[in-house]
Amino acid sequence: MVDHLSFGHRSDAITASMNRRELLTTSGLLLAGVAVPSLAGRRALAAGPEDQELLKSLQACTPADSLTRLQDGNRRFAKAWVAAAGKGTPQQRMDRLTAIWRNDCQIDPAALAQGQTPHAAILSCADARVDPSWIFACGSGELFQVRSAGNTAFNDAIASMEYAVSVLGTSLVLVMGHSACGAVKAAMASNPLTPLLEDLVKPIRASIKPGEGLEAVIKGNVRAAAATLVAKSEVLRSAVASGKATVRGCYFDIGSGVVTLL
Repeated sequence: MVDHLSFGHRSDAITASMNRRELLTTSGLLLAGVAVPSLAGRRALAAGPEDQELLKSLQACTPADSLTRLQDGNRRFAKAWVAAAGKGTPQQRMDRLTAIWRNDCQIDPAALAQGQTPHAAILSCADARVDPSWIFACGSGELFQVRSAGNTAFNDAIASMEYAVSVLGTSLVLVMGHSACGAVKAAMASNPLTPLLEDLVKPIRASIKPGEGLEAVIKGNVRAAAATLVAKSEVLRSAVASGKATVRGCYFDIGSGVVTLL
C-alpha cells in the first residue's frame, strides 16, 4: 500500500555574530553518540532576546508535521502542473504555477542571512525537471537539499544528511526518485560509460532485480538509497531509533506532478 503526497567594539560585534551563528548551526556537534538537542533545547541555549527573535523568524514557516506540509504542497503543485500542461504561453503557464505560493509562507530573508532551520532534508535526482522546492511548494529555507543524478546515497550525501539531522535538527529525511530517470536508464543499459559514470550507477545496478521494468527499478533504487542512509550512518540510525528523525522514500511522476510514498 502506498500513500499519495499530492506532499574593540568591532571585535565584540564579530564575536556576538559568531555566537549567534554557532547557536543556529553547531548546536549538537556532528559526532556519533552526542545527543541531538531538541528545538526547545536549542531555544533554551539562546544567549538573549536577539537570538530568540532570530529563531522565531527562522521557524516562521516550520510546520507541526513536515510530511503533512509536503503532502499539502505537492497537492497544490500537481493541480497547477496538470492545469498548465499544453496550455497558453510560457508566461501564462508560469502564472498558474506561481499561484501555488500565493497563500503560503516565506521566511524573512534577513533571518536566512544568519541561519537556517529546515524542517525536511531531501536527497533527490539532479534532473532539471525535479526541483523539490517546486514539487512541494516550499519557500527558501524550508528544505535542505542534496541532488545528484540517480539520487544515490553516496558518502557525501550521507554526511550531508547527518549534518541536517544532527546539527540543523531536521526531523524528516526524504529520498525522492522520479519517472524516466536517465541515471537509472543508464544503469539498466549495457552502453559503455565513463569511469566516473560507472561509479555513479554502481549502487543503482546493485539494486536491480531480474525482470524489473524501469519504474520498478527506479523505486527499488529509492528504497535501497533510503536503507543505505541508515545502514551507513550511526548518526541517522540513532536518530531514527530514538524517534528524532524519520527516513522515507518516495516517487515523483513527472507527467502528473504527484509524489507517492514508497
